[in-house]
Amino acid sequence: MNRCHPRPRGPHPAGTRSTVTWARLRAAALGLAALTAAGGAAGCAARAASPPAPVTSGSAASAQAPAASGSPAASATAGATCDPAASSLAPLGPPQVTPGSFMAKIKARGYLIAGVDANTYHFEYFNPRDGDFEGFDIDMIRAVAQAIFGNPDKVEYKAITDDARIPDVNNGSVDIVAHTMTITCDRLKQVDFSTVYFDAHQQVLVLDSSHAAGLNDLGGQNVCATKGSDSVNAVEASPAHPKLVTVQYITDCLVQLQQGQVAAITTDNTILEGLEAQDPFTKIVGPYLTNEPYGLAISKDHPEFVRFVNAVLENERRSGAWQASYRSWIGSPAPVPPAAGYAS
Repeated sequence: MNRCHPRPRGPHPAGTRSTVTWARLRAAALGLAALTAAGGAAGCAARAASPPAPVTSGSAASAQAPAASGSPAASATAGATCDPAASSLAPLGPPQVTPGSFMAKIKARGYLIAGVDANTYHFEYFNPRDGDFEGFDIDMIRAVAQAIFGNPDKVEYKAITDDARIPDVNNGSVDIVAHTMTITCDRLKQVDFSTVYFDAHQQVLVLDSSHAAGLNDLGGQNVCATKGSDSVNAVEASPAHPKLVTVQYITDCLVQLQQGQVAAITTDNTILEGLEAQDPFTKIVGPYLTNEPYGLAISKDHPEFVRFVNAVLENERRSGAWQASYRSWIGSPAPVPPAAGYAS
């Protein structure tokens, strides 16, 4: 049975939620001390270092009458042809916490609960040096908290696995998921998403000594992916018939690659770049296998929150914060952010 224990920390600034619990704290033997893997479902309130403000892209959303929360018509994808890049609900204007809304309930609670990963370097990871969650995805969550509370620190981070993302957002364990989560037609049947805030692509990571130039050169060999990720589909569909190995955490894939238990890892290139940074004896190979548009996952019960989050993301695109975050966590030059696309 997993048991949670508080992680000792010094005093926090006023307004910052400080309780931290860990079901399992797993040291990732990966060469970067800043990357301790957090396993199991864990709640964590942490302040992530964030670059300044929100960049250009996307058109302003037209105002529309809000749909009733929880009704089928309120879903961004109800009865519509699936287009992952244009499947969300348009904002009604600047982000506002309206009375009776889900945002108002979050504000009354005093903190936003965000489901994140603890192991994805550059995007969302727990930094044991300062006890914070950090990364590009974390900046998106902090922007949402800023819009609700006027304080980006009012977040409780819950470290979750890939296959817990949809159940946790649907059962109310978390308010929102920022977990390098690809918007897919299958997932749109289960949860709503924000507009696309990042475009990634699936590739393959191998050891430097490998002669494989892509997934189709790995026939009969073990290839690692995480449970609940859409990366497994590419492995299963490969005509070379590699052998799929699934694990809970992507850092477990890296350990298996280092130990010779698998010949390759496949997932989004954004995640692979973080693994490559942790182990200089690896390399990313092959063409793009898939397009992976990332969105923030939200329950279909809260369409007003989807619109609110999209208004926040629009601010991030227009103000320069998106590009500032990209430069801070990923590198320069920062590209133009993905344009917003809406179903209604």
